[in-house]
Amino acid sequence: MVCVQRTSSTHDCLFRADHLAINILSTDQLDVVSTFASKAADKFAEVEWESGPFGSPLIARSSAQMEVEIRERLQASTHTVFICRVVHAAVAEHHPMVYSAGKFFDGGALAPLG
Repeated sequence: MVCVQRTSSTHDCLFRADHLAINILSTDQLDVVSTFASKAADKFAEVEWESGPFGSPLIARSSAQMEVEIRERLQASTHTVFICRVVHAAVAEHHPMVYSAGKFFDGGALAPLG
């Protein structure tokens, strides 16, 4: 499941798509975060990526990459909820980046649950 605000610059493109990519960024990708937080017209021009099996952009150096098939689109107030099925996945040895309360954390250094 992916939720995208309808006023997002990527919303309409995703709404028309059959597939989308989910990239779990690694701790050494703050540059990628900065690029996607910018107002650059073509954010992928500044990021190293390759097309997944279904054409979605898989970002290099990510902790994990998934390409998903969009199965349903549900309107929920200000967002569209995309219900998806994973059709391709890959993981790497990089620690995932975690964002919480306005800060970024090393996902490999978090305390274990339970």
